[in-house]
Amino acid sequence: MNLPRISVRNLQRAVRVNVRALQESAAKALRLCLNLRSKQPTALSTLREIHVLLVSDRRMAALHRRFLKQAGPTDVITFEHGEIFISAETARRHGKQFGNPFFRELQLCVVHGLLHLHGFDDRSEREARRMKAIQEKILKKL
Repeated sequence: MNLPRISVRNLQRAVRVNVRALQESAAKALRLCLNLRSKQPTALSTLREIHVLLVSDRRMAALHRRFLKQAGPTDVITFEHGEIFISAETARRHGKQFGNPFFRELQLCVVHGLLHLHGFDDRSEREARRMKAIQEKILKKL
């Protein structure tokens, strides 16, 4: 199986990010996610490229409103064509709120997006618990 290529781009200026370290972490997270069994092909297993894009709260709020019909920024939005948008500002706030270092919060967002591409969902409470448990296992290995 050919691994998709994963790239990390920082498109915001509000928060400093170690893009090289996040790129390395994202590549490892991708391999770990692909090791999870899936009954059928998923976007993650069929895509050639995945793009992780770090954006501002302002850009994330616009994406959130346009595609999910919800106001305000969120931490991560994933599109099935392989784009994972992460608001660096929201990730930093969430890190402080939940006691996670900023880089760890970024890693969590990347893993969360990759799991969505691999067919996981968090719309129901049961699915959200399952996804969170898998996320935590992957994060421990990063």
